Amino acid sequence: MAAPLRIALAGLGTVGAGVIRLLEANGALIARRAGRPIAITVVSARDRAKDRGVDLSGFAWEDDLTLLAERADVDVVVELVGGADGPALSLARRTLAAGKGLVTANKAMVAHHGMELAATAEAARDGRGAPFRFEAAVAGGIPVIKGLREGAAANSLARIYGILNGTCNYILSTMEDTGRDFAEVLKEAQALGYAEADPAFDIEGIDAAHKLAILAAIGFGAGVDFTSVDIAGITRIRAADIAQAAALGYVIRLIGLADCQGRGADGAARLFQRVQPCLVPRDHPLAAVDGPTNAVVAEGDFSGRLLFQGPGAGDGPTASAVVADLIDIARGDTGPPFSVPVAELEPLARADPGDRRNRTYLRFAVADRPGVLAEITAAMRDAGVSIESLIQQGRPDAGGEDGAPAEVLVAMVTHEAPERAVAHALDLLRGSPSLAEPPLVMRLLE
Repeated sequence: MAAPLRIALAGLGTVGAGVIRLLEANGALIARRAGRPIAITVVSARDRAKDRGVDLSGFAWEDDLTLLAERADVDVVVELVGGADGPALSLARRTLAAGKGLVTANKAMVAHHGMELAATAEAARDGRGAPFRFEAAVAGGIPVIKGLREGAAANSLARIYGILNGTCNYILSTMEDTGRDFAEVLKEAQALGYAEADPAFDIEGIDAAHKLAILAAIGFGAGVDFTSVDIAGITRIRAADIAQAAALGYVIRLIGLADCQGRGADGAARLFQRVQPCLVPRDHPLAAVDGPTNAVVAEGDFSGRLLFQGPGAGDGPTASAVVADLIDIARGDTGPPFSVPVAELEPLARADPGDRRNRTYLRFAVADRPGVLAEITAAMRDAGVSIESLIQQGRPDAGGEDGAPAEVLVAMVTHEAPERAVAHALDLLRGSPSLAEPPLVMRLLE
């Protein structure tokens, strides 16, 4: 059997420890499938004395993780430190510049610096290239990047969309099952370890947006463009929204969606990317995805609809994705990180969301007094937006103090209309004393 593929492991948190356990448990199987053993030679983390539940005695220790790239006993560096910049980025740059392979689970770094790192990888070793792989950066153990880059490689993809954040999906599906409100379920998710102590990265949609930008680049042959992702999180969703969606035959899920639209007057194709809570029909495959599960749908012109589903995080699934990348490298299965060379990635213009036509769910928190509903419907009429259905629900626990009118919720679903027209209707209502807070806007996933 060939010489081992020698690994430096940077980061010994949940996933790093999972990689060690996986290589120990399945080492012989992995060696047969890879054609050579995969052996960790050196590790690095912040605290050498911390008990991580794995035996580190057989590995060398490097206090400065950026020096891992310089070691003669390392072929591939696995970066599991996290963070878009800082030590993780320094290590990635030095590793690829040294002509060594890089495997990472760091979706923020890939979303922000993926093009630079891919170009460095392609130019390494006098143009022969160095492997750069990041399957674990998107959807944990689900092989969605490999599925798009290899399994669906013959297809022109119409759109890619799905549930990309397990924390948000746990919260929304639990609200749906229990009728409880967002804040209460978030606390439960934190207690169970599904949400961080500071959950903003997840619940504001940023984590899902990083993943979507990576998938869009691979799926559409475009450069990674995280700054063009429209992002909205789930913090404003109430139990009442969940109930009203159910009454209409929908569930609410945080959906990341990307598609490549036709060429405009300037001849440029346009890339649309959005992360936003959506109303998903109950008979759609994504409606049944609950708990901390991820699922991605890709629609190919010849393959049809492809569904990738599974655990989106955790030590086992994410370690599985990391080691799968290592097996590919051990086999010599390398190639452009984003399916085609960086120089051939198409610079797609950002699509104007105003041109998109959707049915839209709008929820207004308003003062319970005469004329408010007429004010809202007049704004819709003046903007050319037709209302398909409308629900008004009182909230006896809100308002009513010092003689102020109680707050009620008015929810409506529009007929299909340009997003620009819906935005105009909301502009007409901006600043109205009848509105207790800005309206909640969610599109219907068709």
